[in-house]
Amino acid sequence: MAARLCYNAKLAQSCYFQAVPRTIDRDARKAQLAEAVWRIIVERGIGAVSVRSVADEAGVVVGSLRHVFPTRAELLEFSARLMVDRATARIRAVPPSKDPVQFALAVLRHLLPLEPDSRAEFDVNLALIAESHALPSLVTIRDYAARELEELCHQAVELLSGRPRDDVTLAAARRLHALVDGLALHLHTQPPDADTTWATTLLHDELLRLAAESQ
Repeated sequence: MAARLCYNAKLAQSCYFQAVPRTIDRDARKAQLAEAVWRIIVERGIGAVSVRSVADEAGVVVGSLRHVFPTRAELLEFSARLMVDRATARIRAVPPSKDPVQFALAVLRHLLPLEPDSRAEFDVNLALIAESHALPSLVTIRDYAARELEELCHQAVELLSGRPRDDVTLAAARRLHALVDGLALHLHTQPPDADTTWATTLLHDELLRLAAESQ
């Protein structure tokens, strides 16, 4: 999750068009607003997200925000998609390794709330999932993210086992998927300063077990 903007949002609101060029990249502006949504969710909950509260948090005028996102639903939908896209980009940026277990562990660690930023991201994800009952557009994003995680687990099992996708690897992938989801939720309930090494150790042990089955 991006760090808080360094300028005073309340002061910037009144002079937004003077402080920021009108030619500002539209994608960058949308990302700025999404990051404001994330901060509000983490600090005050998703119920506090409104067009006005996000405009205040981002330091823009309401009219400027509505020009990009006419409704709260569109703002939340984009914020959810951007979070999924950024998580995907982090995973794809994991450098290759000659050790398949270490590589799989490095990839799957990105899905656990082990760092302050990933904890905040998990907070936002849970809030957006809860909101999907009221906003059907979020269901599509939620389901897409779940399928991507499932596919990632399938690929990890295939890599470690050396087997083509079959009933055995499908069962192993479901078990790995459940383990990652369970660890993420359990870690989320722990204090921020709690020891989390047990979680990565447990995940590492599961990956070692999958690799050993191929021998």
